[in-house]
Amino acid sequence: MPRFAEVAIDRWIFVSRASILLAMLLSSANLRAQNVCEIGNQILNSAQPSGITPAEIIRQFVAKETAFHAARDHYGYTLEVTVQTLTSFDQIDGEYHQVSEFVLGRNGAHVEKVTFAPESTLRRISLSQDDLDYVHTPVAITSEELPFLSVEYAGQQHVDQLDTYVFKVSPSSSKTKKKLFAGRIWVDNQDLMIVKTCGKAHPDEIPRSAKKGPANISPTFVTYREEIGGKLWFPTYSKADEFLAFPKAEVHVREVVKYSSYKPLDPRN
Repeated sequence: MPRFAEVAIDRWIFVSRASILLAMLLSSANLRAQNVCEIGNQILNSAQPSGITPAEIIRQFVAKETAFHAARDHYGYTLEVTVQTLTSFDQIDGEYHQVSEFVLGRNGAHVEKVTFAPESTLRRISLSQDDLDYVHTPVAITSEELPFLSVEYAGQQHVDQLDTYVFKVSPSSSKTKKKLFAGRIWVDNQDLMIVKTCGKAHPDEIPRSAKKGPANISPTFVTYREEIGGKLWFPTYSKADEFLAFPKAEVHVREVVKYSSYKPLDPRN
């Protein structure tokens, strides 16, 4: 066989393998956001709950979520946020890192006191107000938001050490101007309180032209809660790890949010 034919075949094999590898990488990127939701989950059982209806579960966890949302403003805590961008070799090429404490201000309101904040080295993305709002106010399905949401029972699932009811949540109308959560929630089958959420805090916004502003794209976050003070389940850990498809290029973004040292600001709570 002529030498040039061998080279042509070698190149064809190389291109073919490269195409397969690229397809695998893209598939892996798409699955990454899904997999972050599945950590700790066992197989979903679609059976209906026993002794209680999905509607009653929703009524109870919404009431408790409303109480949680109000109570959280009366708790101090430490917040640590890390946002990183990574190269195709998973090397960090930009980072935002901040640690702050939430304490009671002179006027009785929540005050954020930043205790550690080196200069951000993020260059390929910027944090929007929506991103910061989500970090400071994690998803809570309250009675105020419920009329704008579709909440559908999905089944029962064992997650880590808990048995839970799983619900799919999405905005009930695309015309609403409220920025609402879309994803899944896991409700403890004993306390009937949300113990895990996974999804997007708001829909992505991609303007038709750069003149109308930058794209506002957020990753899929999984958030875990823990029982604090024997009363309510508060968020303690949140993570996202995803390739975000911005108009000009995909960016691998990894975010970790830690909430710790919860304590009542009013000792009577």
